[in-house]
Amino acid sequence: MAKRLLRIFGPLILAAILVFAVLAMPVTLGFSHVSAARERQAAVSLSPTVLRGKNMKAQALKNGYVPFFGSSEWSRFDPMHPAVLAQKYKRSYRPFLLGARGSQSLTQYFVMQNIQGELRNKKAVFVISPQWFVKGGTRKDAFGYYYSQLQTAEWLTHFRHDAIDQYAAKRLLQMPAAQSDEFIHAALQRVAKGEKLTDYQRFYLQTRKNMLTHEDQFFSGIDLPSQNLNQVNKQAKQLPTHYSYSALDQLGGKLGKAATSDNRFQISDKFYHQGLQKELKGGKLKNFQKNLSYTKSPEFSDFQLCLDQFARLNTNVLFIIPPINAKWQKYTGLSATMLKQFDQKIHYQLQSQGFNNIVDLSQKGNVPYFMTDTIHLGWRGWLAVDQRVNPFLTKKQAQPHYSINDKFYSTKWQNLSPTALKQYEATTK
Repeated sequence: MAKRLLRIFGPLILAAILVFAVLAMPVTLGFSHVSAARERQAAVSLSPTVLRGKNMKAQALKNGYVPFFGSSEWSRFDPMHPAVLAQKYKRSYRPFLLGARGSQSLTQYFVMQNIQGELRNKKAVFVISPQWFVKGGTRKDAFGYYYSQLQTAEWLTHFRHDAIDQYAAKRLLQMPAAQSDEFIHAALQRVAKGEKLTDYQRFYLQTRKNMLTHEDQFFSGIDLPSQNLNQVNKQAKQLPTHYSYSALDQLGGKLGKAATSDNRFQISDKFYHQGLQKELKGGKLKNFQKNLSYTKSPEFSDFQLCLDQFARLNTNVLFIIPPINAKWQKYTGLSATMLKQFDQKIHYQLQSQGFNNIVDLSQKGNVPYFMTDTIHLGWRGWLAVDQRVNPFLTKKQAQPHYSINDKFYSTKWQNLSPTALKQYEATTK
């Protein structure tokens, strides 16, 4: 009986062992090459699989693509979108869009973990959305949607036992996604306490990383969505043959006017009818944001993780702070004073540590056709971004000098009122 069972199941068991052995191998299996066509597709796909993986991103960034970190703004494709302008005018760079709806600083920090070699001594663009900085910080379900065991395992194989790693481990442990692998979860608990990993944990993490890396090489290009690349190609056809700011600004105004003709907020008619019109009936949204604040949030420390990582890798970063649609802001009662205070606080966190390349568009929310909806850039907004992004990426920039301060991981900083910035600076130098 035993021999008969062995004849039946033996080949299956052997095949499973061979598959495991191949996946666990530390060497590349030869499936990692990504074609130029696939790179173009992946760069604008906003695919969660691409964001969670490594192979697609790493290959494209090695081939001249530049990481554009952010969230839902990247999905607002119009002729002035960074990906469209770069393609139409054959720029020396192509944006690789990293982020989608719900992705925030904590997600972006882990995204960086398996592309460190491609970020070292390079350039990047990072959009800071004020809406991230709410009282609760990143939503646990949104973080879980983009969570990657591969990125976590990669990070755990090279963490440094310092404030950045302890904070990152503690934050990750607050997310249900961290429990998806009990061995990774146990390793995170040790890192959060400042303890070294055991020999077995290091072996497991290395083996798990190898397996996930090979899985990524096999599967990351399967069913890669193409609709966004088609959208980029379609939008590029509306642009003039040669780059001209005045011509593009005029076109942006024309397109914006045509697309926002059916509502009082100068919001895209499509977005207005699909997402807002019913909600506005009866004045339900009037002043509904009057008590909302972006000045006290754990997001400030999550954002510090990204700054710390950029500093370690000597990455020269251009930060973009988008505005909020002024008409919408006034209607919903969102405090202009609070927004100004948020701006002051994020500027302090950036500039006090040497991050001085900032495109602050926070006061542009009343410029006609600058926004495509309530909080996202469009037409003239994208064009204003391009005025800074293009020279930053195509011309030589001064070498940044970063001075990272661990005080930005404290709950005191997270909850600090911007009105107390000067006093805080004096007592924490």
